[in-house]
Amino acid sequence: MSGRVRESKGLWADAWLRLKQDRLAMVCLGLVVLFTILGLYGEAVHQYHAWNDLTPHYQQTDLASAYQAPSWGHWMGTDGLGRDVMARLVQGVRIAFKVGIITSLIAIPIGVMLGCLAGFFGGRVDDFIVWFYSTVASMPGLLFILAIAMVVPDRGLLGVYLGIGLTTWVGLCRLVRAEVMKHKEQPYVQAARALGIGPGRIMFKHILPNIFHIVIVTFTLRFPAAVGTEVIMSYLGIGVQDEPSWGIMIDAARMRLWQGMWWEMTFVTVALFLLVLAFNLLGDALRDALDPRLSE
Repeated sequence: MSGRVRESKGLWADAWLRLKQDRLAMVCLGLVVLFTILGLYGEAVHQYHAWNDLTPHYQQTDLASAYQAPSWGHWMGTDGLGRDVMARLVQGVRIAFKVGIITSLIAIPIGVMLGCLAGFFGGRVDDFIVWFYSTVASMPGLLFILAIAMVVPDRGLLGVYLGIGLTTWVGLCRLVRAEVMKHKEQPYVQAARALGIGPGRIMFKHILPNIFHIVIVTFTLRFPAAVGTEVIMSYLGIGVQDEPSWGIMIDAARMRLWQGMWWEMTFVTVALFLLVLAFNLLGDALRDALDPRLSE
């Protein structure tokens, strides 16, 4: 042994070095990047047709081409209305990413804000927030989401965004609360208090940057959960209905699966499986890479 200790380059730099050494994590990162590119491409195609007031090609029916098996003309075959399965699957990626990102933009700020307030102030503020998130957590998750989605005037993606975003912040709130309770006793926070710095600045400028890795890991783990919830809602007929969501595609494909039309169900299921698996494994790898105890 050389006896030399590797010099730390910072939390994020060290985490990236550890992550690069995990081959499975890098494969999952590559899959996430691939799905991201497909989602951006799908959004560009969607916006182009919406801007020009055109019917997208993935929505155009051609009964003469219905139920064609995978071929050079249609790599993933066609569905019961002659629509290209591959083009619709890419649009499903677009919807999945929009659901995962927008619901995170709703849930994460709520969880972080309430967690910081509860952990930092304690007392009655903590008691009220703990009671509030315990009440939300005690409700059946899927039924609560469906109820919110049903009462929204626009029962499309807006209902899905609000339903999932307003009900999935509890886990992050608990984590942030516990971390803030631990960090508020650290010397750097005590020094900030001695200098007369206000509670808001201490929470969001000093403590939050030190626990932000929890938010990153939580995002990678809750993203596939949000996608899966949207698929279930669309499958049940309560999510988006006029777009090629994976849930709608699965619901349509199951009726013909027993007749040997396997391609639509197979490709959509594989895409959903790969997306969820990649995010889950990447989230686990990020959690290990960002664990401060590994850098001691």
